[in-house]
Amino acid sequence: MFRVPWVDDKGEIHVNRGYRVEFNSAIGPYKGGLRLHPTVTLSVLKFLGFEQIFKNSLTTLPMGGGKGGADFDPKGKSDNEVMRFCQSFMSELFTHIGAHTDVRAGDIGVGGREIGFLFGQYKKIKNV
Repeated sequence: MFRVPWVDDKGEIHVNRGYRVEFNSAIGPYKGGLRLHPTVTLSVLKFLGFEQIFKNSLTTLPMGGGKGGADFDPKGKSDNEVMRFCQSFMSELFTHIGAHTDVRAGDIGVGGREIGFLFGQYKKIKNV
């Protein structure tokens, strides 16, 4: 669990909670999505990450389960606010993820726009 500070369009500072859970990468990287929704909690993500292990095994994917997210609601936010949140979120999350440890995907509240903002910040941090 980590804090995600970001600034809205009015210049006000907000702090959301970010999360990352990982379950067993013995046979491959962690697979699971990122969820941005106000109802996100650690216990919800633990359940979803654990559930991902079973999905992977039933589909014979050699991967562990994982999940990430934050209690941030992108609905009603401007593109710039979502971008600033995603950049701050990735600045905290990047130490826990990597090309050989994760297969990230979108989930509730995370579409192409958010993935683009997150990946842009990841590339900037990793100097790729």
